[in-house]
Amino acid sequence: MMRWALGVEYDGTHFCGWQQQPGLKTVQGELESALSNVADDTIELICGGRTDAGVHAAGQVVHFDTPVRRSARAWALGANAHLSRQLSVSWAVPVPDFFHARFSAQRRHYRYTFFNRATRSALHAATSTWVAMPLNVEAMQAGAQHLIGEHDFSAFRAAECQSRSPIRRVDSLVVRREGPLVYFDIAANAFLHHMVRNIAGLLMAVGRGDREAHEVATLLTSRDRRLNAPTAPAEGLCLRRIDYPSAFALPDPV
Repeated sequence: MMRWALGVEYDGTHFCGWQQQPGLKTVQGELESALSNVADDTIELICGGRTDAGVHAAGQVVHFDTPVRRSARAWALGANAHLSRQLSVSWAVPVPDFFHARFSAQRRHYRYTFFNRATRSALHAATSTWVAMPLNVEAMQAGAQHLIGEHDFSAFRAAECQSRSPIRRVDSLVVRREGPLVYFDIAANAFLHHMVRNIAGLLMAVGRGDREAHEVATLLTSRDRRLNAPTAPAEGLCLRRIDYPSAFALPDPV
């Protein structure tokens, strides 16, 4: 039996999330089907960061075990030959059997993108959230700094979140502008369900002037999701990278 890790990227617009669901197009379902074709055997995947419907990934990582012998090139190119254009394998690497795509991960990096212009964009529509009102990036950055560190993020979790603990450690959080694009980059050891989109929704409200930057700290300590802003749309969110110990020598996302 051999364990393989794969780097995966996808346009989440076309999928009902990562997790396989009967009768629905999911990333897990399509990728397992493609890899099973390559192996001529059943392949079951474990992912490093489960994503919701509409969420994208540039640096998803998965692993699987198989007795079938194939080269790294065969796994990557063979899978891609069976995948739709919105989903691809970027690399394949053999890993030790103690590697785990989820539990070996040290840190996950997400980016939320706002398209901030008075008129909407055709080219960025699928990968960003359009905000017509000018966003105050400095206020958003000031508010975001209250979330760095280890905190109880109950005010930023979805009602259906199944995590046993709301405690998470945010290592970095940066808001910056490049022309009409406003990027919100966050890295943490792990995330609660809808945590990044709920933070993005609050920062969007701060950027528009609907909330003050200091209210981010107040909301965090309240632990009350009902006081938070609406959840930001899925299309602006992308899983950019997952960090693992260097000993595994996994390639960086392109």
